[in-house]
Order: sequence, then C-alpha cells, then structure tokens
Amino acid sequence: MQIYQVTWCHVLGIKIVIHIFMTPHSGCVEPLVNRYASRRKSVFAETYDPENDDEDEGARAIFPKTDEQRARLCDSVKNILLFRSLDKEQMNEVLDAMFEKIVQAKDYIIKQGDDGDNFYVIESGVYNAYVGEDQKHIHTYDNRGSFGELALLYNMPRAATIQAETDGKLWAMDRQTFRRILLKSAFRKRKMYEALLDAVPMLKTLQNYERMNLADALIPQTYAKGDRIIKQGDAADGMYFIEDGKVSIRIQQDAGEVEISNLEKGGYFGELALVTHRPRAASAYAVDNVKVAFLDVDAFERLLGPCMNLMKRNIGDYETQLVKIFGSKNNITDIR
Repeated sequence: MQIYQVTWCHVLGIKIVIHIFMTPHSGCVEPLVNRYASRRKSVFAETYDPENDDEDEGARAIFPKTDEQRARLCDSVKNILLFRSLDKEQMNEVLDAMFEKIVQAKDYIIKQGDDGDNFYVIESGVYNAYVGEDQKHIHTYDNRGSFGELALLYNMPRAATIQAETDGKLWAMDRQTFRRILLKSAFRKRKMYEALLDAVPMLKTLQNYERMNLADALIPQTYAKGDRIIKQGDAADGMYFIEDGKVSIRIQQDAGEVEISNLEKGGYFGELALVTHRPRAASAYAVDNVKVAFLDVDAFERLLGPCMNLMKRNIGDYETQLVKIFGSKNNITDIR
C-alpha cells in the first residue's frame, strides 16, 4: 500500500505543493516524479540561462485577444502567486503569451508521466488532480487556481493527472515562454537586490544562498512623497528594505506625531512588530519618492530565522531612542 503525503518546495520564493509517496515497508520517501526517471529524456528538457538571454523582442509569443478576452484573463491571473513579483512589462508579456483553451467535462488536460508542454490558469470549471498507478484523487480546483508549473520549472515529467470534471475555460502558456519569463524575472530580482541586501548589516549573518532566497521573496513597492507606508497600531504584515529614497519613522503623541528616526537606502523597518508579534508601534512615511522591497510575514519567519537574535537586540536600541526623545521607553514591549 502507498501512503500519500504532502510536502512543500519554494519556487522563486513561493510555496508550491508537491505530492510525494511513501512505501511503508521500506520507510523510503521519494518524489512521485522519480518513478519516471528511467524514461527517455524529454525533448522539452532544454536548459535556460537567464544571464545570457539576449532574445529578440520580436521572437516573443503573442496571441491577439479582444478587450473582453484580455479583461477575463487579467481577472484570472491577478491572484496567481507565481506572477506576484513580475513588473508591469513582464506581466504584459504574460498576458500576450497566454492563449485560451476550451475544455469539456472528462477531458484530460495533462497526464502523469507526460512531457510538460504548457502552464495553465483556470478561468472557469472544476478540475481534479490524480496521482499514482491507482490514480488517487488528491485535489480539486474549483473555478480558480493554476497547475502544471513543476514539470516546466524542473524539467520533469508531469507529476499528476488533471481531468476536467465540468466544462470550462483555461488560459495556457507554452513551456519556453513560461521558463524565460519566470526564471529571467528571478535572475533580474537577484541581481537588482544583491547590492541592497549586501548593504544591510543585519543580513551579514546569512549565507549567500539564504540571501538569494530572500531576494526571490522580496516584492517591489513604490510610494510617492508623503505617502504613509505603515500605520501605528495596525497589524504587522511584513517588513521593508529601502531601495531608494528616505523614510520618516514617527510615533503618535498627545501633541501629534513626533519623528524618531529617518532612514535611507539600505535601511529597513517594520521588523520589530514581527519579532514581538505586536501591532505597529510607529508609522512610516515616504519623505520623497521611495522604492522599497517588501518581505511578507510568512517569508520573514521562514527566511530570517538566523537574524532573529539581532532583531531582538534592536528592540533595546529602539527603547533607548524613545528614552532620549520622551524621557521614557513608552513600554515598547507592550505596544508592539
């Protein structure tokens, strides 16, 4: 008997579920796709080097769409995590490259063990995922979601079978375009954030591969002069690294807000509320046009464990600042 369980891997800083199987008698756990290791090498299993990609813009895949189709596609992809770190230009390339696929109930979209050809985003319909020789049902996609990325990212055969339970509509992207956009995006992000992360003293404790994982998880955000980035008293959803511009940190007092710190490129803020699991103790404002790299709370807890002791020491530094300004530390351990 085979026992199915679920594990997680991180692709470009994003958690993706992989179903693996265990043989109870041997105690051996192996990826489901390894069962097909003896198959011939896929003709699609080309390598892609983002550093040497000088592809002509004219070679990009473009499928014309009506305004109505493009609006439906935009709505379908807006919550796809794989695309969350793409910039506007890259997102437009995704929209251009996807093509519509109409499916009927009982159609097989992908079959376990086959070569990976396309990545799929669901617009409508119900789809079931099956694995193993007995095709055990492991998941149902109900009118939203995406599938097919693992075989494309890792040059592996399909790890599961996906069958339509109802009629529906999918949006598909071919393998080479998918790999180029996603992998080139990750490469650009790593290069862009390399110098920024190297300039943050707190991150010196991280190994190089840990900083690369951190770069993959960062989300670029921009704020105009005067914008409030975080608000005192709000729940903490992540921390921020300043890529460009200046940020003013302020605390609300009876007489109004008082600035306690002014941060520039290479600085960071928002981490203490995550360490102490308290609401925000201060607000942050863009002094001028500001670019930041945002790290959400899940990625923070997963990637910055080695820095936790240093961040806890920062609480003491913060309390010292408050004593200098207000004559007391404002009981930071209670308000954060």
